[in-house]
Amino acid sequence: GIISRNLARPLDSLARVTTNLPAKIIHREDVEWPDSHIREMDSLVSNFKSMAATLQENFMALWEEKERAQDLFGQMKHQAYHDPLTGLPNRVLFNDRLNMAMAHARRNKEMLAVLFFDLDQFKTVNDTLGHAAGDLLLTEVAVRLAGCLREKDTIARMGGDEFTMLLPQISNEDSAVRVARKVLEVLQQPWLINGHEFYITASIGIAIYPADGEDTETVMKHADIAMYRAKEKGRNNYQLFTPAMNSRIVERQAMENSLRHALERGEFTVYYQPQVHTGEGRINGMEALVRWQHPDLGLVAPDQFIPLAEETGLIVPIGEWVLYTACAQNKAWQEAGWPPMRVTVNISANQFRQHNLADTVVRVLEKTGLEPKWLELEITESTAMKDVDFTVSVLRELSAMGVRLAIDDFGTGYSSLNYLKRFPINTLKIDRFFVRDIMTSKEDAAIVTAIIVLGQNLNLKVIAEGVETKEQMVFLKRRRCEEMQGYLFSKPVPAGDFELLLDRQILSK
Repeated sequence: GIISRNLARPLDSLARVTTNLPAKIIHREDVEWPDSHIREMDSLVSNFKSMAATLQENFMALWEEKERAQDLFGQMKHQAYHDPLTGLPNRVLFNDRLNMAMAHARRNKEMLAVLFFDLDQFKTVNDTLGHAAGDLLLTEVAVRLAGCLREKDTIARMGGDEFTMLLPQISNEDSAVRVARKVLEVLQQPWLINGHEFYITASIGIAIYPADGEDTETVMKHADIAMYRAKEKGRNNYQLFTPAMNSRIVERQAMENSLRHALERGEFTVYYQPQVHTGEGRINGMEALVRWQHPDLGLVAPDQFIPLAEETGLIVPIGEWVLYTACAQNKAWQEAGWPPMRVTVNISANQFRQHNLADTVVRVLEKTGLEPKWLELEITESTAMKDVDFTVSVLRELSAMGVRLAIDDFGTGYSSLNYLKRFPINTLKIDRFFVRDIMTSKEDAAIVTAIIVLGQNLNLKVIAEGVETKEQMVFLKRRRCEEMQGYLFSKPVPAGDFELLLDRQILSK
């Protein structure tokens, strides 16, 4: 009886302990193993303990693996719905939230707004400071933009420098306009990236549900169209979508398609506007200006296609073609016996930022046979000031070749005399904006006079643009600015007509 009791009690206890043992281990319950003085029973309990320990190790390993898998799934889910650079929602998550917000607005008869915008000068940062600086700028932009929103709003990065905002439950379109103004304001504050201070702006398009579309695709498309209208309006502004924009965007796309093929189809031509030395009474140079002879639209004005060419990047091949054509034409005139003159060619902001600009100029001069001293390259003041160190290095490289350099639209930007002193330039061009009103505006007259004196003191040639009246010419001559161009002398003309101007000059002598 004693042996039976000594054996039965531990067995009964062991049976109770091992009932649902895996569940106890999973839930980390304490297990009280029975004691026994019988060796075989003690060995059996020991085996169960060992098995339980092994199960516990395996369960722990599985648990850790499960947690790792859940963490990995969470990371993958976050990556699937968020931009890896800025941490903002991406296109997928934005569209998902827009669909939900629109369904909610539809049920509750509410309004919502979508803002679509991109950064106007972002490519400049990438081209001059490198992509790492561009990435850093985007992350800082994301932080500033997030501060413009309510908790229930969404900001997303759609890719590149494009962002969208979703503003649900707004009372009227003014709510969206207030946010757009705030975005423009925060972006206009100076940015400091890797020791470089610069400024950026944005073009913003706004579409309202349900007025501008009753589905996500239409609202997004209309916000995008409004953004391009903001770009056409000069950037750094917002535009609310209007139905009239649809026809404009169709026209714009048609023009862009035509522009992409215009170069290969030979539709561009170069016009030349004489630069006149009024003291000597002769043409002493010319500015080369591109024109587009569209097969259906006729002669397209530069202000209609140059901004589009800049925006699409087509200005780079077009600009190179203009440079080659102008140099080749100037060389041809020299070989035909005309007096040697300097041709001025405009270099766009996009062209200037290309790191192979100097190589391109060398190649063109070698191919055309034009001596460098008969070529002058012209950049605008705003282009020069976007990255002063980069500008100085490029201008020095060009100057060392013997090419002359001019700053166009001088006085319209924000250059300081300190920067101007660093640029190895030869010519200042007074913008037509100031010349236009020198006879009626004391301020413009004072600015023009100051620019002339500045140029003379820095031993720079000064050319006044946009001279249209004899009174303007007399005013400028009295202040010892004798080189001018403008409609008083001639509008820009084709090469054949420019030869007639040269003929008349020779005959008059």
